[in-house]
Amino acid sequence: MRVSELLAPTLREVPAEAEVISHILMLRAGMIRKSASGVYTYLPLAYRVIKKVIEIVREEMDAKGGQELMLPIIQPAELWIESGRWDVYGDELFRLKDRHGRDFSLGPTHEEIITALVRGEVRSYKQLPLLLYQIQNKYRDERRPRFGLMRGREFVMKDLYSFDRDNAGLDESYIQMYEAYSRIFTRCGLEYRPVEADPGAIGGTGGTHEFMVMAESGEAAIVYCDKCSYAANVEKAEAVAGQDPSDEAVSPVAEVNTPGARTIEEVSAFLNITADKLIKTLVYQTENMMVLALVRGDREINEIKLQNLLGSLQLVLADERSVADLTGAEPGFAGPVGMKNVRIIADNEVALMRNAVTGANKTDTHLINVNPGRDFVPDETADIRLVKEGELCPRCQGTLLAARGIEVGQVFKLGTKYSKAMGAKFLDENGKEQLMVMGCYGIGVSRTVAAAIEQNHDSDGIIWPMPIAPYHAVIVPVSSKDEAQMQIAESLYKSLWEQGVETVIDERNERPGVKFKDADLIGYPLRIVIGNKAVEESTIEIRHRRNGNVQTIKVDGAVDMIKKIVEDEIAASR
Repeated sequence: MRVSELLAPTLREVPAEAEVISHILMLRAGMIRKSASGVYTYLPLAYRVIKKVIEIVREEMDAKGGQELMLPIIQPAELWIESGRWDVYGDELFRLKDRHGRDFSLGPTHEEIITALVRGEVRSYKQLPLLLYQIQNKYRDERRPRFGLMRGREFVMKDLYSFDRDNAGLDESYIQMYEAYSRIFTRCGLEYRPVEADPGAIGGTGGTHEFMVMAESGEAAIVYCDKCSYAANVEKAEAVAGQDPSDEAVSPVAEVNTPGARTIEEVSAFLNITADKLIKTLVYQTENMMVLALVRGDREINEIKLQNLLGSLQLVLADERSVADLTGAEPGFAGPVGMKNVRIIADNEVALMRNAVTGANKTDTHLINVNPGRDFVPDETADIRLVKEGELCPRCQGTLLAARGIEVGQVFKLGTKYSKAMGAKFLDENGKEQLMVMGCYGIGVSRTVAAAIEQNHDSDGIIWPMPIAPYHAVIVPVSSKDEAQMQIAESLYKSLWEQGVETVIDERNERPGVKFKDADLIGYPLRIVIGNKAVEESTIEIRHRRNGNVQTIKVDGAVDMIKKIVEDEIAASR
């Protein structure tokens, strides 16, 4: 490809709409253009990267026995009603009607339609296990699309669904996909970490892991152990309850006046105590009840854990009027003592507290010397808090460290959630009907491209890993008017393509600095400079984009050396 013919309209200024580095650089490098909020056109350079990621994904799915198909993007509502998700999926579901008034949705995911397909075609245990996958666009009506390809309303995704006879078969399919995902992200040249996670809207009762590309700009917070392999999204991370209950002598409960002290910080300062001596009480509203959630004052509620524990579809903080009606006090003074007709959920650590401080359910008043078990008894005690860096690992005696990541893939054990709801059954060896046991495995292809940039860039632009770079190398003649330079450049360009090295030649009549800046912005792994020394001494320069190292080599033998560099870097990622 010649740069003069390449549709890559680079920008010098940072676009006002872009917030994160991948969005900024993809716009500046002429890789994407916005069509609508959360919807982008992929220009040739970006689409070459996407196709490379897709090819890696396809090879690894096929290697595990996956069969590629193509499911419809437009899905009939009756399938979603059958699974129970039509009314509960939420506003992210694009809904539409055809000319006859029938309801449809644009596919945000394909559990329903793949389950309907398999239940109609598979009858015998002999047809299982089955691994079916597709790579296509997905649609989710994000409330606030942002960050370019990181959170859009239309995106490219691979989803594979496994159908097995039993849980043992599901475990094997899950392991196979876990291994395949590890190979995929390794082959893409990315630093990643699988972490335990929450299944979210996909559901299911089994395990799930997210694959996180490590990047400081990542939206997801994770913790991992410094000694063992444990790692988890903070939404899922298990909290260690801590030490045995304090042997502090129990004191009588008493009211204290705390005018205007509502927050943990204000109460701590007013009473001259540390935050870990307080019981933080938050009032939540679900679709059918109000809940008091209790954690230690220096902790935060994990709303995902709490919602899963309650089995509720919705969980929101109660408004001020609801809090006042329930507690008889203004917000900031709620507590569990004396509360009736409300469900009380306490974090495991709360049960270990002695002589704690809580709200008194009276404005400007708190209770001191509150002791769980004596002064109140929660309906349930469970792990409902967020885990922080520095805490103990729940698997060993190691210490948890914190990092940020970008979720690019997730593997789920769905179990019989969809097969039971939709009647996907098979006949076992004894001719008895059994429910198929399912798994779901997704990779955000376009998100992986953006995540690769978030992890691989500098102040000059993108630094593509060799396996997914749009082109492996760019040839830059210093002077496009110098016939000798151009002859060497054209010959090298032709020979590299013949040897399988994907190359562009920047033959534009531009200053060398302009060409160099564009090359760095786009992120070609290798920049080959053809200058006067190529004519006078038969030597050229190869600059490595990742580390800035420059090699001077003879023109003769340059093709073999460049080919080896490319092949070695791709091989190193396998």
